Amino acid sequence: MFKLLIINPGSTSTKIGVYEDEHQVFVENIGHSVEELQQYDEVTDQFSMRKQLVIDELKKRNIPLEFDAVVGRGGLSREVESGVYEVNEHMVQDAFYAIHKHACDLGCIIAFEIAKDIPGCRSYIADPGRVDELSPLQKITGTPLIHRICIWHALNQKAIARRFAREHNTKYEDLNLIMCHLGGGISIAAHDHGRAIDANNALDGEGPFSPERTGTLPVGDLIRLCFSGKFTEAQLLKRIAGKSGMIALLGTNDMREIERRINEGDEKAKLYTDAMVWHTAKAIASEGAVLCGKVDAIILTGGLAHCKYITDGLQARLDWMAPVYLYPGQDEMQALALNTLHVLRGEWQAKKY
Repeated sequence: MFKLLIINPGSTSTKIGVYEDEHQVFVENIGHSVEELQQYDEVTDQFSMRKQLVIDELKKRNIPLEFDAVVGRGGLSREVESGVYEVNEHMVQDAFYAIHKHACDLGCIIAFEIAKDIPGCRSYIADPGRVDELSPLQKITGTPLIHRICIWHALNQKAIARRFAREHNTKYEDLNLIMCHLGGGISIAAHDHGRAIDANNALDGEGPFSPERTGTLPVGDLIRLCFSGKFTEAQLLKRIAGKSGMIALLGTNDMREIERRINEGDEKAKLYTDAMVWHTAKAIASEGAVLCGKVDAIILTGGLAHCKYITDGLQARLDWMAPVYLYPGQDEMQALALNTLHVLRGEWQAKKY
């Protein structure tokens, strides 16, 4: 039996779990208040605090630091192939100095630091947010100064795609799927026989707007805003990711609250939600062109897939193209555990970073 410690840092929480093979012993979501996080200039400065909270949680549950593997959520430091990676010093250094900053960068750092003090234990990540299987055509823009990259929910999208394939008695590698992760950011990808050949940068605002992202903006207006003198670079970056989307339009990123407002007759809440559904459906439909119209299924996942108003709206606009399936929520903890178990059992080879 293999014993795993799973660590999944998010923007406002650190989720940890212990698994014995596929069996989940426990999962705990440790929340971080705005006041707690404001004292740190960079997200990587939160490393010691978050690591200690993980250790304290294990002590509270009388779970000794005896694991075969410590698995962290992968970061955004650079583009990699899909798969499981053993964490090394190079990965940790890249995570500290990543250009694209997100709490997920802490996953490999915390996992590495905990694992190195446990005899025989190794640390891993799996399918980080910079998994790049893109077609070269996707990366080209109309200027040689900029090329497209993808930052997307690779871990959850691929885990759900494989689950869908198992449930339909087929293989992920035999299917054409359009996957849409509906969360604080919305990532959409065309999966062509096991490879995500087209995916958006869901962190920096590309794609539809979401509870916390602006989505794609008119470039000319954005440039003029940058030179207006009203905002610093840091302020504008926050207004693209984190302080934009529904939180800027309606004052909240909680779709349960927004759905409640809609049900109570709030026309403004309905207007903005309908617009988000409109742009999300349009982005999903565009992936049909990438797959030349050969789409086996459209799969909606992520936390917002619990919101019936949103999923009903998307299904109404998309079911002409392919059957739409709902896999609400995300099970990144289990996905990290299962991916790592394949390596520990010798079924997969861990990749070198």
